[in-house]
Amino acid sequence: QVQLVESGGGLVQAGGSLRLSCAVSGRTFSSYVMGWFRQAPGKEREFVAGISWSGSITNYADSVKGRFTVSRDNAKNTAYLQMNSLKPEDTAVYFCAATTSSIVARDAQRYAYWGQGTQVTVSS
Repeated sequence: QVQLVESGGGLVQAGGSLRLSCAVSGRTFSSYVMGWFRQAPGKEREFVAGISWSGSITNYADSVKGRFTVSRDNAKNTAYLQMNSLKPEDTAVYFCAATTSSIVARDAQRYAYWGQGTQVTVSS
């Protein structure tokens, strides 16, 4: 069974930074495409960023491009989301997810494995 555990969320002022981590166990981490999604209250879950198994391909939502950076360390079985220049509208529960898809998918339905989520709150 694959398990994903996020950490690193918290409360930060607008303009600040946070780094989320997603530790993966259970199978070969390097075989998965990793994605980050978020869900704000009353809104649908949305794609934030994704990274290929090798780390050579990344994909970002337009709303975070230039501010967020996705990365991974296959030796540590961990994916990261560095979030800079945070805005109040970035407030949400952030989830990491894993898929064996061959592409960095934006569709949440392509991801079979999910973490429990971590809260990110950005105050104005």
